[in-house]
Amino acid sequence: MAGKKHSSLDKVLGRLEQLDHANLQNLVQRLARERAMLEAVFNTLQEGVLVIDATGQIDYANDAATSMIGSKDGATGASLWRLVPGLRDSLDDAESAHEAPLLTREFELSYPQPRVVRLYRVPFHEGPGGVSRYAIILTDITREKRSTEELIENEKISSILLLAASVAHELGNPLNSLTIHLQLIDRKLQKLRGSKETEALADSIAICQNEVTRLDGIIRNFLEAIRPRAPDLEDINIVEVIEDVLRFQAQEIEDRGITVDGELPGSLPVVMADRNQLKQVFFNLIKNALEAMAPGGRLSLRVRSDDDSVYVAVADTGSGIKVADMTKLFSPYHTTKTGGHGLGLMIVQRILRDHGGLVGIESKEDIGTVVTLQFPQKHRRVRMLT
Repeated sequence: MAGKKHSSLDKVLGRLEQLDHANLQNLVQRLARERAMLEAVFNTLQEGVLVIDATGQIDYANDAATSMIGSKDGATGASLWRLVPGLRDSLDDAESAHEAPLLTREFELSYPQPRVVRLYRVPFHEGPGGVSRYAIILTDITREKRSTEELIENEKISSILLLAASVAHELGNPLNSLTIHLQLIDRKLQKLRGSKETEALADSIAICQNEVTRLDGIIRNFLEAIRPRAPDLEDINIVEVIEDVLRFQAQEIEDRGITVDGELPGSLPVVMADRNQLKQVFFNLIKNALEAMAPGGRLSLRVRSDDDSVYVAVADTGSGIKVADMTKLFSPYHTTKTGGHGLGLMIVQRILRDHGGLVGIESKEDIGTVVTLQFPQKHRRVRMLT
């Protein structure tokens, strides 16, 4: 059986005690050069390389790993569990490196920039009585995942575009109505100049205005659904956004005779979110709730948090949703409202997904509906995927 091959450096280290001062100095310089070369090699890798001990302390991190985990002051000597909260529960599943198996995980990092990372961990032991450690390889697979998500998104857009024919039909009705009433106005203006029949003309003009408004709404929502934009993330207090939307909708709430009650805590963990997109989410949900209720209904808003997430529940005392319609709620153009465009909940779901959140709906006919939104807190930087 062939023995191990030893490098010239191994041979020198084997007789370290025999070296004089000059040779020791040469050896130190040589070790420094080899260390610098290895550092340079590791720092050219696109993959992140970490070496951690059993407590999660980082003994080594190359540039790619430091960038991925967002350590501005360098990662060596820091705790991986502190830099990436939430990761320990998935990885710290054995008491020693000898017991811990090889493992692979995928997880999402929210910042310093949103990305999906694949982690490969292998334990090793530095000789008899040595320290148990883990080598961790981090690979940024954001582009790979994004390609898959884009494929799914493109399929959704394709399905929407296939439904464009039905949208064109819906647009055709108000356009025809506009054409007819405008023709009537033109004829009457030509024949009845100076006449007292202004009331009939006013009715026709009002119809035209209403139809134009409806047409504008259909087009706006259609374009919003097929041309989503990435969220512009900032620190957001969700309660402040809800209060802004309620102030904007206050007149409609009063006109409809709806009572609003809620639990909006003064102190709440911040989330990373796009303020305008959140306003769109809450506007759509509150609008849906108002339209589902008769005068005297009650709109309830509840906001709470746990260690990881912020939750918002929007409840109404409306007519509820039929069981048969529950599975179609997020489908484009599915609506149970007269004049509805069926894109509101689809937009809500897309915005929540882009924010790393979840949306759930519970409903009972003739009792009401509760829509619950879940947002990850700012400190919750990691979401395990596998």
